[in-house]
Amino acid sequence: MGIMITYGSYMKKDVSIENSARNIGVIDTGVAILAGLMIIPAAFTMGFGDSSGMGLMFVALPQVFEGMPGGFIVAPIFYLLVLFAALTSAVSLLETVVSVFVDLKALRRKKSIIISTILIVILGIFSVMGFGPWYFDIGPFSQGAGWLGVFDSLTNSVLMPIIAILTCIFIGYVIKVTVITDEIKEGGMAFRFEKPFVIMIKYVCPVLLTFMLVFGLLDMFGVFSLY
Repeated sequence: MGIMITYGSYMKKDVSIENSARNIGVIDTGVAILAGLMIIPAAFTMGFGDSSGMGLMFVALPQVFEGMPGGFIVAPIFYLLVLFAALTSAVSLLETVVSVFVDLKALRRKKSIIISTILIVILGIFSVMGFGPWYFDIGPFSQGAGWLGVFDSLTNSVLMPIIAILTCIFIGYVIKVTVITDEIKEGGMAFRFEKPFVIMIKYVCPVLLTFMLVFGLLDMFGVFSLY
C-alpha cells in the first residue's frame, strides 16, 4: 500500500488514476492466479498441500523440485526469478521509506537513502542469521523460518490488515472520500465507478479486512482454520 501511495504521488496530472488502478488490479490478480495454478497443484501432488508462506517457498518447494522431472533445471530458474522479484520489491520499499524521510524530516535524498539502506541491512542481517546461529522457533508465528518468519507473519497477518483498515477509516470518515474522488476527477477525468468506490471504502472493505485480520490471527495460532 505504501508503494502504491508513493509512486501514485509521482503520477502526472494527465494520467487516469482510475484506468491505472484497474490495470494494476487486473494484471496483479492475473499473475497471482497463474502463479497459484503452477505452484499449488505441484505442492499437492508431492504431498505438501498444507504448506504456505515461508514453509511453502523454502521447505516444500525445494522438495517438490527435487522429486519432479527436470527439477534440477526448474529450481534454479524459479529461485532466480524469486531473487529478481525480491530485489525489485526491495527497491520499491526503499523508495517509500526514503520519501517519508524526505517529506516529513526534510532530509536530503542522498542522506535519506543512506539511512534507509542501513536500516534495511540491519533487518536483513536478522533474517539471514535467523537461518543459522540466531535461529529460533516460536511455533506458527515464526513459521519455522526464525526472524524471517516473524517478519513475514507480522507484516502479512497483522500490520497490513490493520493499516488497510485504518486507511479505509481515514479516507472514509476523517478526510472524507470527496478528497480522493476530486483528485481522480481533476482535469476533467472520468470516474465511472465513483459510487461503488465510496461504498467499498466506507462500508465493505473495513468489514472484510477486519474478518481477514481476525481469522488470520486465529489460523496463525491454531485456534481456528478455514482450510
